[in-house]
Amino acid sequence: MPAAAPLSAGSDRDARSQRGPLLTSPHLPLPPARPRRIAFAGTPDDAVPALHALVEAGFGIPVVVTGAPRRRSRRGSDTPSPVAAAARELGLPVSHDPSDLAGCNADCAVVVAYGQLISEDLLAVTPMLNLHFSLLPRWRGAAPVERALLAGDHRTGVSLMALEPALDTGPVYWRHEVSIGRDDTAADLRQRLAHDGAQHLAGSLAAGLGTPQPQSGEPTYARKLTPADRQIDWPQPAAHIHRQIRVGGAWTTLDGERIIIREATSQSGQAVTPPGTLVDDAVATGDGLILLRTVQPAGRAALDAHDWLRGARLPPATRFG
Repeated sequence: MPAAAPLSAGSDRDARSQRGPLLTSPHLPLPPARPRRIAFAGTPDDAVPALHALVEAGFGIPVVVTGAPRRRSRRGSDTPSPVAAAARELGLPVSHDPSDLAGCNADCAVVVAYGQLISEDLLAVTPMLNLHFSLLPRWRGAAPVERALLAGDHRTGVSLMALEPALDTGPVYWRHEVSIGRDDTAADLRQRLAHDGAQHLAGSLAAGLGTPQPQSGEPTYARKLTPADRQIDWPQPAAHIHRQIRVGGAWTTLDGERIIIREATSQSGQAVTPPGTLVDDAVATGDGLILLRTVQPAGRAALDAHDWLRGARLPPATRFG
């Protein structure tokens, strides 16, 4: 499918070669309009749809560079990244050395949530594109989906940019916008953006990239969320706390033990009791209620909130936090 919201019409490879290579700021090469051999760099589940889309569109993938295997639980063994597993299923060579992006005779490389910085030396010899899950320049950085949701943005999206050494500053080929629904979680949004971005990526590479345009607008930065960002402050409005829960990992305390609120709904209005107070199957906030749906007490699996409350037999006016 064609890319959404292209920022310019592009010339083909022959026209570009006649006027010399286009450069990003200040001196990095851009990829050809219609590359055929594309190296790939990515690590998590969010990057897998893009790899599949490139293969299904018929592009040659000489190498897939991904994070090294790591232990995902204290008792487990080292396991390959989701991208490594997908690449092996597709019969593609896998590397953990980013220098292989420049040593595989590719027309360019596509980077999707790789998780490591690409050195300027590599960028100088191999044109690289980055699929980024935000409407650049809003939410440059490590956690764009989570920050958009936490900030109460009504829309987000995915952008294709030319990769530069500076953080997410490269010129943009296109942006694809999606709305953020009232109950969308960060996981929902990442899945949607990964799928939509993959399809628009493959479509734009096949149709011709065009010429990227410098980013315009006020940049914002999406630093990685910390445990403090996820801690629920019950005097806050219900809508804000609901966004924290939808981001994932929102937590509070009960009798000194941490409890994660996995799923909930919000009900704004007048405060009915001091914030943090349990009211039936809900918790009071600064302006309403958070209705509990799924909770995870310390050291236990996630539970239906009704089942947990029946078993916990909490006394009236129990306070969280």
